[in-house]
Amino acid sequence: MQVLEKLASLQNPERATLMARYFKTGKGQYAEGDTFWGLSNPQVRGVVKEYYKQVSIEEVTAMVEHSIHEVRACGLLIWVEQFKKGSTIQRSRIVELYLSHLNYINNWDLVDLTAHFILGPWLLDKDRDILYELAQRNHLWSQRVAIITCFAFIRKGQFTDAIHLCEGFLTHRHDLIHKATGWMLREIGKRDELVLKEFLDEHVLAMPRTMLRYAIEKLPSAERKAYLLAK
Repeated sequence: MQVLEKLASLQNPERATLMARYFKTGKGQYAEGDTFWGLSNPQVRGVVKEYYKQVSIEEVTAMVEHSIHEVRACGLLIWVEQFKKGSTIQRSRIVELYLSHLNYINNWDLVDLTAHFILGPWLLDKDRDILYELAQRNHLWSQRVAIITCFAFIRKGQFTDAIHLCEGFLTHRHDLIHKATGWMLREIGKRDELVLKEFLDEHVLAMPRTMLRYAIEKLPSAERKAYLLAK
């Protein structure tokens, strides 16, 4: 595919080495074995803008299954653009493929670039049981997809699913879930501070410290200190 040739032409081995460290690809780390070409996010987005109209949904699937991180990122972002502009049938197909390829959406950036732009809008007027099923899986990236998808609902003033998922993740062991839940709580607080404070008042003692710090980031200094001292 021409799009793959374009991506390959932008390789930067020195930057690839730095990215491999940043995204925790070492033995036993959350992205063990992932490989990079060293492309920046603006470079990937530039390729997306140039090619998203030219490639089929199925061709993009091959990109999402690629071994190189930036190729997967490019494919996923193409799906985002195709979803935005697609018919109901096309959107349904992209959602189906997205959910069946969660093993390839295997780092926090890939989740955060896509979940609330594909799965979120799709579920706005639909049953959301799939999110709770994803949250129950013993799979870090499925769990992060579940909570990040809620950003689309939060932007519409719908907080219930995010609150329920955050409650379910209070005892989660991984800081990538603590960060994601704290981020969603912070976004809720930016729109309705009372809802955030009700959650904090009920759960502050059980919240992982990282989740708490992310959640209270936009509160006044005195209130941040009070919640941290209560922990």
